[in-house]
Amino acid sequence: MTPSVPPASSAPPGRIPSRAVPAFKIALATLALAWTAPAAFAATPPAVHQALEAAIHGSWRTPAFVKRDPYRHPLQTLEFFGIRPDMRVIEVLPGGGWYTEILAPFLRDHGQLIEATSPAAGTTGWQHRSALRYSAKLAADPAVYGKVRLEPFELPGYLHLGAPDSADMVVTFNNMHDLMYENVHHMVTPIFLETFLRSAYDVLKPGGVLGIAGHRCAPGTPVPECFPWARLPQAFVIHEAQKAGFQLGGTSEALANPKDPRNVPVFDLPPSLADKSAAARRHYAAIGYADDYLLRFVKPAN
Repeated sequence: MTPSVPPASSAPPGRIPSRAVPAFKIALATLALAWTAPAAFAATPPAVHQALEAAIHGSWRTPAFVKRDPYRHPLQTLEFFGIRPDMRVIEVLPGGGWYTEILAPFLRDHGQLIEATSPAAGTTGWQHRSALRYSAKLAADPAVYGKVRLEPFELPGYLHLGAPDSADMVVTFNNMHDLMYENVHHMVTPIFLETFLRSAYDVLKPGGVLGIAGHRCAPGTPVPECFPWARLPQAFVIHEAQKAGFQLGGTSEALANPKDPRNVPVFDLPPSLADKSAAARRHYAAIGYADDYLLRFVKPAN
């Protein structure tokens, strides 16, 4: 049965009016009755595809976030990970909530979204301010975010993600470099990355999925050189995940950008364009967004 989600053409591009939200909920309810969990990594059922599109085009999304859809490709990304509306999904380090705006309504009625993020209490500086902004964002729209659960996750001391074998999927977007560690001698090690990957492995059910999007560094570049650019080599991330016990389920080039030289700071590229000189900003704007990898890992069923 096909859910009765209003067509995107009934609203301005990238938006579904607020009156469409009840129809979106009906679509998800219909979807829950219409299918059982498919085999891992099967093609996305049409009803799931349509429900994801409805969440991506929702009127609740921040307009500045919507403008980045052509570069972040949320539909292709989430379908590649194999997300379904009845899953228990943990998003790690959600930042300003770019993906929260999509995941929360998609999972609200039949699944669960858990956001692993810094708590407002006990943190200071930018982490404290970021946690306050994120909490305020969720509290401001209970119709969309009222069922989102927050899980404390704070570098460097607390990287726990939940009870063992309790989640269907763990996802994180452009955070892999944040999970590295640089000590006072400027030696970069994967100490926190290893802890995160072990936590993700433990919290996932057998057959569960770890989905990672990250900024790619040029192959063969030493990790310490990539780190200041907010990048990591794709092969390094795959190696670390496999070392934690995961099997590589697939890779995707949906976020690839061949114009990115992969040896410049990500923050110099759009949307940040951190370099203040006009010539540099024109140069980096012409390159476009960073060249990103998409990786899907699986916790073995046995």
